[in-house]
Amino acid sequence: MTRAVVIGLAETGIAVCRRLRDEGADVTILEDAPATSERYRARAEEARASGATLVERPDGSAIRDAVQGADLVVPSPLVRVEHAALAAARAAGVPIRSEIDLAGERTDRPIVAVTGTNGKTTVTTLIAEMLVASGRRAVAAGNVGRPLIDAVADVADVLVAEVSSFQLACSATFHPRVAVVLAIAPDHLDWHGTYEQYVAAKARITAHQTADDLLVYDADDADASAIAAATTARRAGFSRRPDATDHAREIDRELRAADGTVLAAVAGMRRAFVHDRTNALAAATAALAVGATAAGIRDALANYATLPHRVALVGEAGGVRWYDDSKATNPDATLRALESFDSVVLLAGGRNKGLDLGVLGRAAPRVRAVVAFGEAAPDVAAAFGDLVPVVSVGPMRDAVRAAADVARPGDAVLLSPACASFDAYANYGERGDDFAAEVRSITVDGAPCR
Repeated sequence: MTRAVVIGLAETGIAVCRRLRDEGADVTILEDAPATSERYRARAEEARASGATLVERPDGSAIRDAVQGADLVVPSPLVRVEHAALAAARAAGVPIRSEIDLAGERTDRPIVAVTGTNGKTTVTTLIAEMLVASGRRAVAAGNVGRPLIDAVADVADVLVAEVSSFQLACSATFHPRVAVVLAIAPDHLDWHGTYEQYVAAKARITAHQTADDLLVYDADDADASAIAAATTARRAGFSRRPDATDHAREIDRELRAADGTVLAAVAGMRRAFVHDRTNALAAATAALAVGATAAGIRDALANYATLPHRVALVGEAGGVRWYDDSKATNPDATLRALESFDSVVLLAGGRNKGLDLGVLGRAAPRVRAVVAFGEAAPDVAAAFGDLVPVVSVGPMRDAVRAAADVARPGDAVLLSPACASFDAYANYGERGDDFAAEVRSITVDGAPCR
């Protein structure tokens, strides 16, 4: 009987426990910080009912005893590589596997895996929708909300998975048929320690690919291109440069494959901001490799509904449009969102994740005013300095009212924080919802209140 130790009892941990118990494995779960929420209690009850052993707040002795008798250790995402159980496993020679490793080992269907810093969820869901529109059965899973190890039991022709740097950092066997590496920019350095380690984790998506596999990459990004240069897989790039003749690109308001085949007209896309077109090129290049058709790609792009909190229009009044981009939790995401507007009142701030917010100043020509909020307000203000007017406030309510005071007809008011939400909210979704509610509260009869 396989003896497995699972670290962490969040969604991934219980999914791994469920699968391994179904296979007859002896499972011990180590949970360092058991929550008081109903969701945690339900997972704990399910784990115990399955026959797994749950050890809450394990001490050093309990960790060593669990690992010493194990055949396998599976860390959940966000479990740090220096965790005592992982250190004990390495010292004892016990194999460490990521959940995505286990999932890949349990299916013979092609996996399309997507990583990068920004746009992962959008590209993942777009690939799945392009395949479905082409008559292929496809399932989107992974970091989009449903563990990949659950999805391997689904009836599908292709599994499309968003994979994070946290999952990849501990991966040892993960082998996607198609790997997608979007642009990489500093993020999660508070977890990875250095940018180099963050990039190295992303690179693991192609570590086990062979010459029969494909790596799709952002040819305009230096780190993604470096990963592509080192892979043993076939390569297919995408680029925003119309003269990038070796790559998928946009020419004359058309998205085209590397061979020049027209995939879609920009005018036919449901939404076509700059980053939307880049995401569409990435998704189409990957989807074509596993059975999508040009017609299916066009259909998906014409009907794709933008995911919440990603430059989503939440209000319009007095000639001013209000956009929720709360998902932008790093400066690169904010800079990419700003590319699609000419005159912006930017709301930025929250909790910095150890990143250089100074790069936001590059967008000053597009930004007419800045409202800095939350813990990082001083850093946001410093990023723009004397380049544009900056108002510093505290909570979201004050931020929205300050933006309304300075916004003019033709402006886009954009919540694109460049920071995490944890100084005031449980997650970026809650922050975005608060922003949208405050926007609604200042709109009366189609005109913003002053």
